Amino acid sequence: MTHRVHPQPRSGAGYLLQGFSLMLTPGLRRFVVIPIIVNVLLMGGAFAYLLSQFGDWIDTWLATLPEWLSWLSFVLWPLVVIAILVVFSYFFSTLANWIAAPFNGLLAEHLEAKLTGAPSPNDGMLDVVKDLPRVMKREWQKLMYYIPKALGLLLLLWIPALGQTLGPVLWFLFSAWMMAIQYCDYPFDNHKVAFPTMRDSLKQRRGTSLSFGAVVMLFTMTPVLNLLVMPAAVCGATALWVDTYKSRLGRY
Repeated sequence: MTHRVHPQPRSGAGYLLQGFSLMLTPGLRRFVVIPIIVNVLLMGGAFAYLLSQFGDWIDTWLATLPEWLSWLSFVLWPLVVIAILVVFSYFFSTLANWIAAPFNGLLAEHLEAKLTGAPSPNDGMLDVVKDLPRVMKREWQKLMYYIPKALGLLLLLWIPALGQTLGPVLWFLFSAWMMAIQYCDYPFDNHKVAFPTMRDSLKQRRGTSLSFGAVVMLFTMTPVLNLLVMPAAVCGATALWVDTYKSRLGRY
């Protein structure tokens, strides 16, 4: 008989919050440690560098405003800050996910077993190594999906006035969508669900996907919380898979 460890949340954001409790489930902690170490080293160092360069980057970007719009700089400053945080956070979060991807897949696999009452997989380091080509191919597919859209948004950011107002909002929404794809893909990929099928499935529940990704993005932008968000997001996405997609797609 299948069972759930926790009550089912009602929103995408709720799945991330549930993920923080799920990652403490006995038997999972060894799969949580490596993603946290990767995040501490990468995100911690990245944010230390960001703080040292923040002021100069903001001044440079606002300097692209035409002189007759210079009065907008005070209003646009918060939006520029958000845009820099979103781009910077997503870039280093993606890099951290590339490094930790095999371990995130294992975390999703073992949590799914616990949530459904199935036997725990008997995976060792040899299995991780064997899965590396498939895992890296999947990460490459996500990157190729991301790059063309990101380049278009980057060009938008440098259009005076329009880029500094509309750009940060679109960047945040796009990054939220990509966060949903990044983390939900781990349980989907464990079941060999093709990337286009996974992407289309998330689109069918766009509100849930975007709310999940938006909260992941906010946590990724927040110091200290961004060090813990990776395993929590994997766990939340796995719970979302079990509740919503497994009965339909888990046979693949």
